[in-house]
Amino acid sequence: MSEKLIGLLIGFIVSTGYAGVALLMAIQSACVPLPSEVIMPFAGAVLAHGQTQLLLLATIASLASNIGSIPAYWVGARGGRPMVERYGSYLLLSRHDLDRVDQFFVRFGSFAVLIGRMLPIIRTFIAFPAGVAKMNLVRFHVYTFLGSWPWCYALAYLGMRLGDSFRTDPRFKEIFGRFHVAVELLIVAGFVWFVWTHWKNRIRG
Repeated sequence: MSEKLIGLLIGFIVSTGYAGVALLMAIQSACVPLPSEVIMPFAGAVLAHGQTQLLLLATIASLASNIGSIPAYWVGARGGRPMVERYGSYLLLSRHDLDRVDQFFVRFGSFAVLIGRMLPIIRTFIAFPAGVAKMNLVRFHVYTFLGSWPWCYALAYLGMRLGDSFRTDPRFKEIFGRFHVAVELLIVAGFVWFVWTHWKNRIRG
């Protein structure tokens, strides 16, 4: 991430406050690869000046994750397996993928979402398979919140501890810029791997 983009993100959070953080976290929870690993440390550095603000920030971000996951959950729940089978060629999904999702949720139940929400990248996309698996909606939101809150708190705490160093110390800008690039490269690599391994076995309508 360039210094200019870092400045834009910080400026957006400064100008919009908690509402801006909620918007960004809702977007990243809607199967859009906008890493919370980038959003929350900046939010903590800008908005959290004590334990009260830190707790409020983590709570707002976690609630936003719930809100953002609703569309992906309902697309999976309403369309279910038939929708994925019909449009599988566009989604690059195979019936084996669907079977594995079913088995995963049968084996771990609600804890699949709780665990998934604590894992980088996976937390962004867990809502859709939860919907396909017809996970109980109340449990889905409870476990989404419980899984998101510690993650959001930890990242915001990191940002709060670093504080103004994000904006004033060029070393942190360089380190965090490299971290962001690594996260984005990991997302791209995961996408390329998914396309490469699923192209031949995708479901054809």
